[in-house]
Formats: sequence, C-alpha cells, structure tokens
Amino acid sequence: MRRLAALALVLPLAACGGDDEERTLTVLAAASLSETFTELAAVFEEEHPGVEVEVVLGSSTTLAEQAVDGAPGDVLATADETSMALAEDGNALAQAADAFASNRITLVTPPDNPAGLQSWADLDDPGVDYVVCAATAPCGAVAAAALTEEGVTAAPASEEVDVKAVLARVVQGEADAGLVYRTDAVAVDDDVEQIPVTDEDASAYATTYFIAPLAGDDAERADLAAEFVTLVRSDEALEIFTEAGFGGIVRE
Repeated sequence: MRRLAALALVLPLAACGGDDEERTLTVLAAASLSETFTELAAVFEEEHPGVEVEVVLGSSTTLAEQAVDGAPGDVLATADETSMALAEDGNALAQAADAFASNRITLVTPPDNPAGLQSWADLDDPGVDYVVCAATAPCGAVAAAALTEEGVTAAPASEEVDVKAVLARVVQGEADAGLVYRTDAVAVDDDVEQIPVTDEDASAYATTYFIAPLAGDDAERADLAAEFVTLVRSDEALEIFTEAGFGGIVRE
C-alpha cells in the first residue's frame, strides 16, 4: 500500500532494489499538496506496477533545504518559487523547475465562528486570536502579504510550521481564525467557515507551485522522477487540482 509520510527530522530512505519490482519513488511535497499528491501517487502506481510512491510532506522551505543537504528524495514540489530557488541554488535539481498549479490564501474560522468575525478587519479587534504559518514557509509569506493588503495590523497569536498545522488549530477550535490556502478550506468543507477577501483578484493573495526532479546517480529512478513530473503537469492532474480548488497553469 502507498504510504503517506509526515515530515520528520530524517526523511525515509528510498528503496534501492535493482528493478521496478523493488522501486520506491520519494516525492517531497508542500503540505498543502497532501490530498492531490496522494491521489496522483495512486495514479502513478497504477501506471507503474511494482513502483511505490512515498509522499513526504512538510514546509516547502524545509524540504528544499533538506534536499540541498542531501536528504533522500527523487522529486521536489514546492508552494512557491522562492523555496524551489533554494534547491536550484544548492544544485539539488536535475533540471529546471516547472509551474503546475496556483493557490490563494483565505481566512477561515471554526464553523460556529465564536469570535463573530465578519471581515478581515475584525482580526484587529481586541481578544481575537488568529494563527498563520511561519514567515519562512510560503503560506506565511502569502499570509503576510494578504494581511497587508487587508490593512490588518494585529499580530497573530502563533506561527505554525505549515498550513496543515494552521488548519488543525482552527478546526479543533484552538484559534478564532487562521490563514490557510483555499484548497485546505475545500478539503475540510463544513469544518470551517471562510471570510471573503476584499479583492479576490489581487495578486497579494496568490502563490504558484513548482515541481522538479532532484539530482541523483540512479538513472532508472531519475526516469521515474521525470515521469512523475510529467504526470503532475498533465491534463489529468489539472482536473484533480481544479477539483481540489487549485488554479490552473497554462501549459506551453
């Protein structure tokens, strides 16, 4: 069965067997890609009998830094271009990265909206606790830009390691609100309530995802990594991303 691994201090080692029967393809992916990459991993495994796709989730910046440091991995997918640039500058990529989807930040509350938030401006009200991603994570950078766009000046109650951690705090009622990606709100459906932004078309709320195969000495694994990148940028994947709430990227 396919394994979905959470980010840990030491990433799991990929299998090193001599043929497809023993191959594991390790994909390092932004936490916000959890649901879509799990689905794409199943598609890839069906098309490649004997190959297991292991999706390792975490903050894009952390994953890129670990790739540069030599942590095991065959593909890197980040939630912004800046994180991917870290991997590129560290010579961790086998080839140039490609964009494959976009996302937008949104403000969510628990379904009962205990703080009675009606707009982003209400985040400045005394006693309102909201949470965001750490500034080093792509979701944190987009959240900061969105808060500036909305004119919010109150500091967040906490900064979480990634967007799934922010979402969990809100769903569990541990925060009055949180800034997450639109896709994360879609994934939990009725477990949160969304507060509309002032200008849906403003670029401050958006981010673009990038993917690239990682450098390595195993030619067969490199071929599999390239094929996984091709799948992620395919029309089939685009349908999956669109259904999950991602924006599409025009294919050249």
